[in-house]
Amino acid sequence: MGAGRRFLRDTGTVFSREFMPVLRGPVALVFTMGQPLLFLFLFGSMLAGSQGGASWQWFVPGILVMMCLTGPLMSGYSLLMELLGGSLERMLVTPLNRVAMLVGRTLKEFVILLVQAGLIIVLAVPLGFRPSVEGVVVGLGVLVVFGVGLGALSYALAIASYPGGDLFWGVTQMVMFPIVLLSGLLLPVESGPGWLRVAAAANPVRYVADAERALFAGRMADMSVVYGALCAAAVAVVGLVIGTRAMRRGI
Repeated sequence: MGAGRRFLRDTGTVFSREFMPVLRGPVALVFTMGQPLLFLFLFGSMLAGSQGGASWQWFVPGILVMMCLTGPLMSGYSLLMELLGGSLERMLVTPLNRVAMLVGRTLKEFVILLVQAGLIIVLAVPLGFRPSVEGVVVGLGVLVVFGVGLGALSYALAIASYPGGDLFWGVTQMVMFPIVLLSGLLLPVESGPGWLRVAAAANPVRYVADAERALFAGRMADMSVVYGALCAAAVAVVGLVIGTRAMRRGI
C-alpha cells in the first residue's frame, strides 16, 4: 500500500474513532450549543432591539467566529484526557501515522463546526438574518480553515500540558477572553478608545470576523475578505506545523 493511501486510511480510522462517540451521544453536542444559542437569542435580540434588525447581519457572523474559539480551541481537552488516562500512549505505539492522528482529529472538529454553524444560521433567519448563499459557502470554508488551525494548536497545547494539565487551562482561559473582547465579535471595537483599537488591530480574529461579515452580506470582493482569509490560512498553517511536530514528538 502506498504512503498516500496508508495516510488516508489512518486518517479515516482516527476520524471514525473520534466521531463515533459524537454519534452515540449527540446530547453532548447539543449542550455545547448552549452558549452560542444564548448569545444568539438573548444578546442578539437586545442588540437588534436597540440598533434595528440590520444588526443581525453584523452579529450572527461574529457568533460563528466565536464558536471557532470556544469549540476547536478547547478541543485539546479530549486529547488531554486521553493523555492522562493512558489511551493515547497505546495509540502512539501502533503503526498509525502520527500526522494522520492530528488530521483525523481536526476533521472531526471540521464536521462538528459545520453542523453547529448551519444550525445557528437556520435559527437566525427567522429572527431577521438575511445571508448571501454564496457568501455563506465561502464564509464557512474560511471558518473551517481557521478552526482546523485552532484545533491543531489546542492539541499541541494539550501535549505540552501533560502530565499536569494546568498549562492547558491557564493558557486557554487567559487567551480566550482577551481575543473575544478585542475582536469585535459581540460589540464593535470602533466605538472603543484609541488604545483598544490599536490592540484590536493586532488580533487576527478581528480580520476573520470582518471577512465573515462581508461574505455573509454578499460583498465577495471586499478587501476585508482577503485579509480575513489570509489570517485564517496563517493560523491553519502555523497550527498544523506546530501540532504535527508535537504529535510526532509524542509525550
